[in-house]
Order: sequence, then C-alpha cells, then structure tokens
Amino acid sequence: MSIKIEDYYPRATFNKLKAFADEQETPFVVIDTATISQAYDDLVTSFPFAKIYYAVKANPAIEITELLRDKGSNFDIASIYELDKVMSAGVGPERISYGNTIKKARDVRYFFEKGVRLFATDSEADLRNIAKAAPGAKVYVRILTEGSTSADWPLSRKFGCNPDMALDLLILAKQLGLDPYGISFHVGSQQRDIDVWDAAIAKVKFIFQRLKEEDGITLKMINMGGGFPANYIQRTNDLKTYAEEITRFLQEDFGDEMPEIILEPGRSLIANAGILVSEVVLVARKSRTAVERWVYTDVGKFSGLIETMDESIKFPIWTEKKGEMEEVVIAGPTCDSADIMYEHYKYGLPLNLSSGDRLYWFSTGAYTTSYSAVEFNGFPPLKSFYV
Repeated sequence: MSIKIEDYYPRATFNKLKAFADEQETPFVVIDTATISQAYDDLVTSFPFAKIYYAVKANPAIEITELLRDKGSNFDIASIYELDKVMSAGVGPERISYGNTIKKARDVRYFFEKGVRLFATDSEADLRNIAKAAPGAKVYVRILTEGSTSADWPLSRKFGCNPDMALDLLILAKQLGLDPYGISFHVGSQQRDIDVWDAAIAKVKFIFQRLKEEDGITLKMINMGGGFPANYIQRTNDLKTYAEEITRFLQEDFGDEMPEIILEPGRSLIANAGILVSEVVLVARKSRTAVERWVYTDVGKFSGLIETMDESIKFPIWTEKKGEMEEVVIAGPTCDSADIMYEHYKYGLPLNLSSGDRLYWFSTGAYTTSYSAVEFNGFPPLKSFYV
C-alpha cells in the first residue's frame, strides 16, 4: 500500500496536524476543525434547499457541537445524554430531533419537557408512547430501504418498517392527536451506490401520494438520513455528484411540490478532518517460515477502531518509514482475539517498520472517540484534540 497524503489532506493541513501530533503521546486522534467547517459549507452549497441535522453520535465533542451550532446546524440526537450535552452548549430545542426509534417512554417525556417537538418512530408501541408523553408532537416514520448492503457500513433491519406499516402508523398518529409530519430513511453509512437514493425516494413518493389521496393526510417532510461517504481507501464520487443526482431524483418524483428536506450527516462532515495516531508495539512472525508479519499497535477495535469489524471500513494508513513493502496483519493491544483490525484485506507496510514507529490512520474523525471503550483491559478511552 502506498498512501499519498495529498489524496486525503492539503499538505498544509497535514503538516499542521502532524506538527501537533509529534508533541503528543499515542494513541489519540487529532481533528482539524477548519476541515469540518468547510465540509459543512460544501453540504449547504450542494443542498441549498435542505436542513442539516448533524448526527451527534458520529463525534459528540463539544468543540464540534459549538462549531456547527455557530454555523447554523441543527442536531440529530440519540439519547437524553446527547440531548443534555448539546443543549448545555446553547442549542435550542427547535434545532433538535429525537432520531432514535428505540427509546423509553420516560425519555420521550424528557425530550418533550425540554421543548423538543420532532420525533422519529417505526413501531406502534413507540408511537403510542410518543402520543402519551409528547402530545401533539411532530412524528416521522422511518422506512426500511433496500440496497444498504452496498454500503461499507450497512444498516440492518433493526431500524425502520415496511411501507405498508408506515402508512398505518401515520394514520394512527393522526388519530392519536400527533402531527404525521413525514418519512425518513437511511441508505447505509458510507454508501457508494447513488441509485439507492432513487429507489428510496420513489418509495417515499408512493407513501406521500397514498396518504393524501386516500386518507387526507398531507406529509410535509422527507428525512434522507446520512450515508454520504468519507474518503477512505475505496474511492467514491464527490459530494457534488451525489447532490446533483439526488436532487434530480427528488425533482423527478416531487416536481414543484418539493417537501421539506432534512439531511443527517455524520461521517461525511467530520471523518476527513481526523488523523488517529498510534505507535507500533511489536512486529512479529508466527513461525520461522511465515510469509507475513503481524503488526501490533497501541490502538485497536476497543479503542476507536470498531468500524474495522468484518474489515468493513478500510482506513488509509500512512507511516514515515519508506522502502520495500510486505503484506501484514494489523492487530490491537488487548488480550482479546477479536482485536484484529485487518487480516484478510492485505495491507502493505514497510519491511523496516519496527517497535516505536508511528502509524497515521487517515479519515478517522468520525466514529472513533464515540466508539472507544471506557476501560477494556484497563486502557483509557481514546484521547482527542481539536486544532
């Protein structure tokens, strides 16, 4: 593997982050807030008709929340703990949605009492909880979408319901005194197949028409979730291409009757802003005749790299060492046999790599600190710095 810095960061940005990183003890992630700011601006420019709700779960750091707050972003919240953290930063409830479809009735009440009025749902039990704990609130129903298997980090059937049930739930919402506000979907995280959005939007159009014609319910919003990709090893189209195609899909289905559009970016906003820095602990072979080396590093699945599970997300890895390359297995430092990041996908690292050398994991601003274990094997959570 030969990683070119310029494929991932402007040289000046990389030099700034590396100069800072060289003064820190590994492991940690360093994040460039200017990159996040630019990514937000690019999203607004690409989708000028949409409202942005940052998916806080991607990285809940207060530095990111405050930055996006000041840029006018809204926030997609998954728990009462995220809610408290975001509201403590001065974000008003009118800029917040409760996007988790799995929630306790008392948590719904907590959000409602804090002033939040926009709730996701995908089941009758949850909808009835919302009706009791958040009377009159706006609800949007999340539907299942096909094609998420073409995403690097696909979503399971844990979230969403089929369109027939979505129709039933929105009719019931009106009967329960709620505001049947819209439909949401998520095509899978790091989705590279743009056509998946076309199929999902067509499904939403059917629900809009059916409810209006047969039940007198006019939906007002489509929440298209996230899914826009970050810059990992496998290349993707640029955001402009995604925006042009998705806008065309919306216009073909809705024309002049375009509803309110919500986007919930997480990975695409912040992943490219981060570099995770780790140290090589050991380099070893399993036998005298083994053709591949094992490279053990001081960061692993339990300290921020859980998205290497099933080798789904393939992070670009750069090192200052140069020379002949050889295939390696890359593993973490814990006493757990699952703590192997890459064994089947063959990464190449220099033959002269040794203990004490640093590995720089690119595009690691999202889903690293928030996935890091608190104290597995006694290791502390992944440190983070914001430059």
